[in-house]
Amino acid sequence: MWIPTEHEKYGVVIASFRGTVPYGLSLEIGDTVQILEKCDGWYRGFALKNPNIKGIFPSSYVHLKNACVKNKGQFEMVIPTEDSVITEMTSTLRDWGTMWKQLYVRNEGDLFHRLWHIMNEILDLRRQVLVGHLTHDRMKDVKRHITARLDWGNEQLGLDLVPRKEYAMVDPEDISITELYRLMEHRHRKKDTPVQASSHHLFVQMKSLMCSNLGEELEVIFSLFDSKENRPISERFFLRLNRNGLPKAPDKPERHCSLFVDLGSSELRKDIYITVHIIRIGRMGAGEKKNACSVQYRRPFGCAVLSIADLLTGETKDDLVLKVYMCNTESEWYQIHENIIKKLNARYNLTGSNAGLAVSLQLLHGDIEQIRREYSSVFSHGVSITRKLGFSDIIMPGEMRNDLYITVERGEFEKGGKSVARNVEVTMFIVDSNGQPLKDFISFGSGEPPASEYHSFVLYHNNSPRWSELLKLPIPVDKFRGSHIRFEFRHCSTKEKGEKKLFGFSFVPLMQEDGRTLPDGTHELIVHKCEENTNLQDTTRYLKLPFSKVIFLGNNNQTMKATKESFWITSFLCSTKLTQNGDMLDLLKWRTHPDKITGCLSKLKEIDGSEIVKFLQDTLDTLFGILDENSQKYGSKVFDSLVHIINLLQDSKFHHFKPVMDTYIESHFAGALAYRDLIKVLKWYVDRITEAERQEHIQEVLKAQEYIFKYIVQSRRLFSLATGGQNEEEFRCCIQELLMSVRFFLSQESKGTGALSQSQAVFLSSFPAVYSELLKLFDVREVANLVQDTLGSLPTIMHVDDSLQAIKLQCIGKTVESQLYTNPDSRYILLPVVLHHLHIHLQEQKDLIMCARILSNVFCLIKKNSSEKSVLEEIDVIVASLLDILLRTILEITSRPQASSSAMRLQFQDVTGEFVACLLSLLRQMTDRHYQQLLNSFSTKEELRDFLLQIFTVFRILIRPEMFPKDWTVMRLVANNVIITTVLYLSDALRKNFLNENFDYKIWDSYFYLAVIFINQLCLQLEMFTPSKKKKVLEKYGDMRVTMGCEIFSMWQNLGEHKLHFIPALIGPFLEVTLIPQPDLRNVMIPIFHDMMDWEQRRSGNFKQVEAKLIDKLDSLMSEGKGDETYRELFNSILLKKIERETWRESGVSLIATVTRLMERLLDYRDCMKIGEVDGKKIGCTVSLLNFYKTELNKEEMYIRYIHKLYDLHLKAQNFTEAAYTLLLYDELLEWSDRPLREFLTYPMQTEWQRKEHLHLTIIQNFDRGKCWENGIILCRKIAEQYESYYDYRNLSKMRMMEASLYDKIMDQQRLEPEFFRVGFYGKKFPFFLRNKEFVCRGHDYERLEAFQQRMLNEFPHAIAMQHANQPDETIFQAEAQYLQIYAVTPIPESQEVLQREGVPDNIKSFYKVNHIWKFRYDRPFHKGTKDKENEFKSLWVERTSLYLVQSLPGISRWFEVEKREVVEMSPLENAIEVLENKNQQLKTLISQCQTRQMQNINPLTMCLNGVIDAAVNGGVSRYQEAFFVKDYILSHPEDGEKIARLRELMLEQAQILEFGLAVHEKFVPQDMRPLHKKLVDQFFVMKSSFGIQEFPACIQASPVHFPNGSPRVCRNSAPASMSPDGTRVIPRRSPLSYPAVNRYSSSSLSSQASAEVSNITGQSESSDEVFNMQPSPSTSSLSSTHSASPNVTSSAPSSARASPLLSDKHKHSRENSCLSPRDRPCSAIYPTPVEPSQRMLFNHIGDGALPRSDPNLSAPEKAVNPTPSSWSLDSGKEAKNMSDSGKLISPPVPPRPTQTASPARHTTSVSPSPAGRSPLKGSVQSFTPSPVEYNSPGLSSNSPVLSGSYSSGISSLSRCSTSETSGFENQANEQSVPVPVPVPVPVPVPSFSGSEEPVRKESKTPPPYSVYERTLRRPVPLPHSLSIPVTSEPPALPPKPLAARSSHLENGTRRTEPGPRPRPLPRKVSQL
Repeated sequence: MWIPTEHEKYGVVIASFRGTVPYGLSLEIGDTVQILEKCDGWYRGFALKNPNIKGIFPSSYVHLKNACVKNKGQFEMVIPTEDSVITEMTSTLRDWGTMWKQLYVRNEGDLFHRLWHIMNEILDLRRQVLVGHLTHDRMKDVKRHITARLDWGNEQLGLDLVPRKEYAMVDPEDISITELYRLMEHRHRKKDTPVQASSHHLFVQMKSLMCSNLGEELEVIFSLFDSKENRPISERFFLRLNRNGLPKAPDKPERHCSLFVDLGSSELRKDIYITVHIIRIGRMGAGEKKNACSVQYRRPFGCAVLSIADLLTGETKDDLVLKVYMCNTESEWYQIHENIIKKLNARYNLTGSNAGLAVSLQLLHGDIEQIRREYSSVFSHGVSITRKLGFSDIIMPGEMRNDLYITVERGEFEKGGKSVARNVEVTMFIVDSNGQPLKDFISFGSGEPPASEYHSFVLYHNNSPRWSELLKLPIPVDKFRGSHIRFEFRHCSTKEKGEKKLFGFSFVPLMQEDGRTLPDGTHELIVHKCEENTNLQDTTRYLKLPFSKVIFLGNNNQTMKATKESFWITSFLCSTKLTQNGDMLDLLKWRTHPDKITGCLSKLKEIDGSEIVKFLQDTLDTLFGILDENSQKYGSKVFDSLVHIINLLQDSKFHHFKPVMDTYIESHFAGALAYRDLIKVLKWYVDRITEAERQEHIQEVLKAQEYIFKYIVQSRRLFSLATGGQNEEEFRCCIQELLMSVRFFLSQESKGTGALSQSQAVFLSSFPAVYSELLKLFDVREVANLVQDTLGSLPTIMHVDDSLQAIKLQCIGKTVESQLYTNPDSRYILLPVVLHHLHIHLQEQKDLIMCARILSNVFCLIKKNSSEKSVLEEIDVIVASLLDILLRTILEITSRPQASSSAMRLQFQDVTGEFVACLLSLLRQMTDRHYQQLLNSFSTKEELRDFLLQIFTVFRILIRPEMFPKDWTVMRLVANNVIITTVLYLSDALRKNFLNENFDYKIWDSYFYLAVIFINQLCLQLEMFTPSKKKKVLEKYGDMRVTMGCEIFSMWQNLGEHKLHFIPALIGPFLEVTLIPQPDLRNVMIPIFHDMMDWEQRRSGNFKQVEAKLIDKLDSLMSEGKGDETYRELFNSILLKKIERETWRESGVSLIATVTRLMERLLDYRDCMKIGEVDGKKIGCTVSLLNFYKTELNKEEMYIRYIHKLYDLHLKAQNFTEAAYTLLLYDELLEWSDRPLREFLTYPMQTEWQRKEHLHLTIIQNFDRGKCWENGIILCRKIAEQYESYYDYRNLSKMRMMEASLYDKIMDQQRLEPEFFRVGFYGKKFPFFLRNKEFVCRGHDYERLEAFQQRMLNEFPHAIAMQHANQPDETIFQAEAQYLQIYAVTPIPESQEVLQREGVPDNIKSFYKVNHIWKFRYDRPFHKGTKDKENEFKSLWVERTSLYLVQSLPGISRWFEVEKREVVEMSPLENAIEVLENKNQQLKTLISQCQTRQMQNINPLTMCLNGVIDAAVNGGVSRYQEAFFVKDYILSHPEDGEKIARLRELMLEQAQILEFGLAVHEKFVPQDMRPLHKKLVDQFFVMKSSFGIQEFPACIQASPVHFPNGSPRVCRNSAPASMSPDGTRVIPRRSPLSYPAVNRYSSSSLSSQASAEVSNITGQSESSDEVFNMQPSPSTSSLSSTHSASPNVTSSAPSSARASPLLSDKHKHSRENSCLSPRDRPCSAIYPTPVEPSQRMLFNHIGDGALPRSDPNLSAPEKAVNPTPSSWSLDSGKEAKNMSDSGKLISPPVPPRPTQTASPARHTTSVSPSPAGRSPLKGSVQSFTPSPVEYNSPGLSSNSPVLSGSYSSGISSLSRCSTSETSGFENQANEQSVPVPVPVPVPVPVPSFSGSEEPVRKESKTPPPYSVYERTLRRPVPLPHSLSIPVTSEPPALPPKPLAARSSHLENGTRRTEPGPRPRPLPRKVSQL
């Protein structure tokens, strides 16, 4: 049975539990669980990370922890009772764990490893805390370390700053907002601005002396030297080196490491140097022989110097080598360091041994204790401490020092009867009063233990030696009296014995007889002569002698001659116990000399402060002793002395002695009667303030009032204790009178002089310190009233003295911070005074920083939810007094321009933040009653309106992101909670006072604007938070966005008819709110749009404004990343449901559908843009959106913006041609006018002409880079016309040169012909603009199908490649997946004229083969019926699919959607005809090229001849004969009679061509190929005989054959002129000769091995794809080789088992598994050589069963197409005549053909292909602004949303009408047979024009190189205006084509008639863009 738990409430999972049992709860190790019930070793509960899922888990898997329970029962909350730091650590580490792994994923290795170390450190520290064995101090230290690391990690990971108090997290609800702000600011400051350390320390480690010839021990002495003051500033660090230059005691680091401590910030400057003096210990001369002398001397060796500035960079100087210098003369040794610093090079040089000193130096910053903690290893190993000379900057009480510093300066000695100067050595001893030397009290420096005697170094032969050696004598105080220092002087002989002979001595006593120590300064001592054997042990013999020259000369002038020799020392005492000051001693011994008391008290001010503080307690006892002795006589003097001492302690140097005085007052002060005299004197001074002229002394008294009052109060307490409280009333009266005098003095205004106001300022500065003393004797209320009266007496005039006003405010501030103010009783009394002064300052906007601090302190004392009556009353007073001024202040300071300096800016932010915190504190404390009182306090609506506007504005400022630092989320949430609470209160006032007749737009607008930006705040977007953070926020505050959203909805509903004021202004803001991914918020806010539509409909009958605003805002908001698919669905469903019953439902549905479709596209666009690289998806998506804006929304500006976005994408992807086409869209919107255009995107303000010129030049540049030079030439001409019209010949010249360079590039540079691929995107997972659509894509250079397929799969990594080319079924369309279907297609150029014309070079033709392509084709072979194993061609059909695009390629994208597809089937006979036609055309081309010597070698012709002849001999065309010429076939297919005749014609024609080809071949064949030629000739005769041909007719034989001068390589992607579309449907069988084919299918049974061999030998492209395209026929033996196969068969068509049985195995797979990749190209994979489209014969038979193939509106001549302009043709003119007579079609002119051929002529048509159902939007898009006259195709409309995304990009909608109205070629039939066929040109009738239409160019029927064909209902679409051909007398359209003269009459008198001019949509101007 499950029992609710009592104590087991909270635990941590210690082993993962999978929850496999029924109702089991899955748990991970480390999860925290809350336990609800228990039963037999099982618990039931939930994991805190997911409290919604409850379940059971084993109790053994959980470690229980102590916790307290709040709200016991169903909604109980468990809070662990562990240390809050532990709780924080645990939750923080959990959050970090997730983010830490993400760092690894993002490859941020550095932070990853650093965070890992920190996490381990925190875990280690956590263990220490949990163990609980730490001392209190250690625990504090550990917590400090933990919080520092937590803060560091949070900062690095961008997490929130945590407010803490004593290392524990603070709940913002438990403290006031001002206190929270201070905590946050303190932590932020601590993080941002590290506190500058006031003390610094220099760490020195001596490593070695590097020297070539040492051999002697050395002493190294470090010290710090101030070159500015020319004195050392530190003691010395002394160490000894051995003979190798290494420290003598390497095992004792303290002997070679030292820390120079207590350097002030003022000492870190470049003129402070580290000086190193090196002394060697050895022989007198460095080069003396070893046995010369056994005695060792200290001798100078060298000196090194380093500026401390070199260490200020903070880097450790580990291996620093200092150069060691030596002075040129030893007498300069004492100042060698100065010379080196001053760089007096003449006085020193490098030591002879080139020595270098290796040291390690580091500058450390901070308190010495902090240094000990941070660099514990340094101290644990040992380091000597080197102090500063004298006391440090701050003297600490209790510091015990008694150090006497002696500097051995110099001496003056006589020769002593010697011929040379002496070598003097000084020996020093300290001798006590008993005459015994003191042991170990001479310190050479830190690092070396003290010694008993000192020996100076010796200067060679110098009677005036200067040593300047500093020694420290740490002599105990008790041994100071009676001791003296003795100096002995010896001459050091350099002779062999090396004796040291004593010749004199000096001494100096340490203390004088009166108790004073030796004065600081330089002393000239007398050198007393003595003999070597003189006994100096008996000190009494010389102590009676004079020791100083000054004393001696003063006492005995006569003996002056006897004292020529002198010795100088400098002394300096640093002692806390001894004094050198006689006045101090006199004062302390006042009782022995009562008569000197007055003088002593007067001299006290002159005594050095350090002397006074050393004897502070004794001095104070003395003063009060004197006061007790005679208060009348000495009262004033003692008072002044006391004031002097008190003020002395204000000095920062002695500041730390204040506690000493406090202790004295509390424990040692005994003056029970002193208070009377102190009050009396103090009142006397205060009374004299207003009259005294000099106020300096009075100000000193006022400054000391705190301690004077302390003495007064303590004295009174002592008196009360002693007397039982006598004279209490008298004391109160004295204090009252004193404060009355103060009030009088404070109330006086300064007249002229500022002395009085200065005194007032001094009093106010120190007055608040008195409160605590008064509280010791008086009641709180009494003191509060006294203080209130005193502060109330201050004059309130602001302009008197600004400095005094600031001091007043500081006094108020200190009052608020005082203990007195914390008491509620006194606070209520003082608050009015405080608020009064604050109000005055805030009104004047002065001293804002101080005001903010005072206000913060006021609110810190008012805790949240304090319901005490006193607090509520205080809030009343504050609201009445300060709320308004506080709002104004915040508005004022936030509207000021920010200061430029960072310090000022920081100060500005601080003061703003503090005022904001104060306002929030006040608002949070306000209750319902306060709000009611506030709103009722406004007498008029105007006042209320101003207040509401003000507070709404302030709230908007508070919400700004820059108001608080970005990691202050805690502060922001608190602020938002206060704001929303206040807004809920104030919205009632808004409803009650500003609706209906009192409606005020401004205030309502301000309200809504505030609500919207409140909801949009970043800190409220909970979706971005971690789960734990989100949970905490929701628990504490809920989702404030939803609350505010409900409030907006409620207020909106209250508006009624006033809603119209906010439409459309609020649409954008509300839309932004609804885009927030919060379902509740969306459900509340979206219905408002329905309301807006309804009201707008009522007002204006439509809601165009709502629509326009929605669309405008959607684009900008969604591009910022807002909105998602869920929102789109929700928006759609909610609004559709809302408008169901509305009368305007239909238009509403239309609007919603439009907006929804726009969202779809915008979401797709945003998703695509997230990808880093530019790919087809990005470009396609942008094109889709661009078209949508243009065609559906008519949003011109957005359209242009997306044009430029697309342009940038193309440039990035290096699609330069597409970039040019894209920019052309904008160019077409502009005209050559001088209309000024505003600045837009990257364009400056300029005229329309200038912008269009700039665009033209940019487009030309891009066409040039994209090698689309023909298009560039047209634009060059256009801009040249403009230059010419303006007579700008300079630019005209440049443009013509540019045009010429483009022509050159066409002829000289190589262009690759791209391949084209059809791509189908199937499945619902594709973006909307691709979903279930098919496109044709232009491949990149060199890109083949495999590469393209791989690229597409990379762009869509989740897509599945379909392995067949069949149309997918509905299941694929609806699948929740992505399917890609890709295969290659062949482009079919619309224009054949250039391609078919003779003499046009290949590099010109290549452009027309692959540019401006609308139509693409794909063929798939299959067998129908029973397959004949002997001859497969009987049943081999071809399924031909034609694809028509919405726009031609290339265009603004590399791919365009397929608009229509047509599928037709070609019979085996038709296929055979097409293959023969193509092969014949290829043969003609090669023969012609060979004739005109265009071919470099003859191999291509050889291969082609061999392939045809050899295949024919081995059964090639004979298969056709077997299949189609047999009786059975002719009888069973009577309708194919004409086709069979045509096939026979072609076979005979081929034989004729071959014969002529062999003749040409014989002429050019090289010698080594003769045998092959002979073989070909022999085989040809065999072939002829198989046809039954012996000789050709004479007329044909005799005729000279003229071949077209075409390229030998024919593009496989090109195709014949396209046929007219008849709708997308499969036609099972068409009438004969209807379907020209491109491909042929190979069979090895029809191929000759020799053909393959020749192909391989020559290396030409007779094989694979190229041959395939040259011979487009199903495996004709006369046309194919073993290698030939269609790329469409092998790559994209499902070549099934019905294909040729002899295909290689890889082509024999089923339809489903057919390969979609092209076969490898052998030698010409990059440059395929398919048949020229112009050289293919296209026949469209118009029979009974065929649909119309041409536009009925066109005249008959328009429907005729010249299939080949070649002069080689075997067609008979008779059939042509027959057909033309029939009236159906005029056939092209043909030369005579053999009379026996009786097949009817082939009928061909070519019109611009166009789908029957094109929408007017697709064909001719409306201009942006509807005009009265618009062009629309009658009877056509399309509103299909499915197709809307794939509409044309609409260039033509914004362009002029085209000038090229036809794409076909009109030729008249020629009935006459002539021996020599000559092409007969067709005259072009001049069309009629209307209005401004430009005439069609007469010279050319080829569309210009640049044209984007927009087709509507088989009508040719206008050419873009930018590239249309102007009416001009200049050369013909590009490129210029040599045109033969055309006959001026048509056959049968028929004349072509042009259709009437079509209405042209006027181009819409872009307003100011």
